[in-house]
Amino acid sequence: MTETAFDLFAPISHDRTADEVVRQIELLLLEGVLRDGDRLPGERELSKRLDVSRPILREALKALETRGLLVSQHGGGTYVADIIGQVFSPAVVDLIARHQRATGDYIEYRRELEGITAELAARRATDYDRQMLTRIMDAMREAHAGGSFDDELETDVELHNAIGEAAHNIVLLHTLRSCYRLLAQGIFFHRHLVFSSQEAREHLLAQHEAIYAAIMARDGNAARNAAQAHMDYIAVAIREAERSGEWQRISQLRMQKRNLPAKA
Repeated sequence: MTETAFDLFAPISHDRTADEVVRQIELLLLEGVLRDGDRLPGERELSKRLDVSRPILREALKALETRGLLVSQHGGGTYVADIIGQVFSPAVVDLIARHQRATGDYIEYRRELEGITAELAARRATDYDRQMLTRIMDAMREAHAGGSFDDELETDVELHNAIGEAAHNIVLLHTLRSCYRLLAQGIFFHRHLVFSSQEAREHLLAQHEAIYAAIMARDGNAARNAAQAHMDYIAVAIREAERSGEWQRISQLRMQKRNLPAKA
């Protein structure tokens, strides 16, 4: 495939109004090309790339900032706002975190989302999407072989994000990103629980390999089944890890009790 370089901020081809600039940046946000925390080019460079005047650009950026899509830091540039984190209110996040039942519901919800996302990715992934998935899988294999626990966790989320992008469904993309945000914050469970043993890590790598292979083979049914089997395994691993932790706590309490001096 011939590599073609694309400028994110293409020249405005219509009336060169602030509305046209707003629309172009909105689409980059909506399609997940621009992510939370990404810094936009400086005013001079961006106005040149968009082929609009600086007053028009300022008007557009101000409109986007007013709507909470961009944030400006005095002397520090303009950034994409944390729009993903606003999918759940802080009150709902706190409520979810306080009740263990939510973990099971979260896994059930993600099982269906991951299944349909992997199926769509298998059918819709472009050559660029497939290249990205291959790069992430290579990084995951390397992290696994090197015993780099944190890097393996990072590539896990990167892979699922890339599959979401390859599905080319905007609503799915942003829904999944909100789910991964809560997961990264340890709202439902700590990912370390799932990666707690070498055996578990071997299973997880094999599951990711199966999802990747099905997508690369453009086999939608196999991709869905592999993604859902992956979530089924995570559900079991969480229950086992939590039960093991509870057993450890009870054993410790018994040990402490036996070490206490007997009362007269």
